Amino acid sequence: MNSFEYIEVAIRLDPFSEEMAEILMADLQELPYDSFLVEEPFLKAYIPLSEYRAGDLKVILSLYPEVAGYEAVPVQGQNWNQAWEDRFEPIVVDGKVTIKASFNQDVPRTRFNIWIDPKMAFGTGYHQTTYMMMQRMLALEQDIRGHVVLDMGCGTAILGILAAKMGARRVFAVDIDAVAARSAWGNARWNRVGRRVETACGDASLLQMGSYDVILANIHRNIILEDLPTYVRSLRRGGRLLTSGFYAADIPAVREKAESLGLSYAGETIREEWACLEFEKKA
Repeated sequence: MNSFEYIEVAIRLDPFSEEMAEILMADLQELPYDSFLVEEPFLKAYIPLSEYRAGDLKVILSLYPEVAGYEAVPVQGQNWNQAWEDRFEPIVVDGKVTIKASFNQDVPRTRFNIWIDPKMAFGTGYHQTTYMMMQRMLALEQDIRGHVVLDMGCGTAILGILAAKMGARRVFAVDIDAVAARSAWGNARWNRVGRRVETACGDASLLQMGSYDVILANIHRNIILEDLPTYVRSLRRGGRLLTSGFYAADIPAVREKAESLGLSYAGETIREEWACLEFEKKA
């Protein structure tokens, strides 16, 4: 990060949780805030002074009842991301998947081991939704091995990399954020699955270029509802859709939309207040 002037927005969360902070980061990246620092009870977000729009910020924050207030002040640019990255701890999912960074030491090996470069892209494994998506993927190993998988809204591409390590023939990882897409590309190669993981920066319109046996979509509820028709058109007969990124209270809306488009409900997982749904496109 250079020495140009930035705006620091200190957002107070009440109640505070790192999971909520990570969800809010994903939305703020669209404005585009490019660096973040979590200091309970605050999420501090940074954006170049020339890009700051108070009105746009208010619109995003109004969607979160957990936001108890915020303050925006000008600051000099610095590497705020480094402080967050240095605190990254390894994550183990059901004793089968381990997610770790290069600086993590003495981490036990599991069946699937994923190295990531945590560049603040959504999907480091800490959030309940990412964790549940990996759990349900482990239960669908036969549907993933030898098949084509789409990781939509891939973030760091943890889900896509896991699919490749589970034996997917081809994985397409797509994110609308350029930083996330670059992070996904680097992480796939670091994990030695780069030949089977193709990354791209863009939205759901890119899906029309192919068809998929399994679609993974861990994104915001409103985006899922908007893009479900595209997912269904791109999903092969007999294929599976795993989707998360929303609360348990949103299950009826997501399920109703998916079933109206011809998908069959195949199960759900709830972790704290978050939900993960599985659907099948009947042959």
